[in-house]
Amino acid sequence: MSLDDPRKHRNPKPTVDVIVEVPGGIVLIERRHEPLGWAIPGGFVDEGEPVEAAAVREMSEELNLEVVLSELLYVYSDPRRDPRHHTLTTVFVGRPKNAGDVPRAGDDAKATKIVSADAPPALAFDHADVLADYAQFKKTGKRPDPMRFLERWRSRST
Repeated sequence: MSLDDPRKHRNPKPTVDVIVEVPGGIVLIERRHEPLGWAIPGGFVDEGEPVEAAAVREMSEELNLEVVLSELLYVYSDPRRDPRHHTLTTVFVGRPKNAGDVPRAGDDAKATKIVSADAPPALAFDHADVLADYAQFKKTGKRPDPMRFLERWRSRST
């Protein structure tokens, strides 16, 4: 097998998510495709695209919203986080570029909803954990502890 053989290296698919802060809370989308449910808006990074550009593009596509990224929350990479395949997501915090802009569902989003990060509905993927980390970050200024995720991974049941 050559180094370029896709069977040799099976890598996670990179994704981005953005916790978009708006008056009244944060924006969630209702997913149009499997897995269905409410989620933090985001999507796949295109080849040759930096994660920051992917995050801004995905918000434009899913929320019809131009956003400004203000924080990098964490990179979530547990192989169990997405039932379809192994993904890793870079999670940003952002806000609408123009204060009066309102998110509107587009692309893969069936609907949008503004919710409190402390009391979201049931969420797809590992987004409930992501929002719990975000809520803690907003209260304390502390980002998630990488060792917590490593210990969780090491102690997983097989």
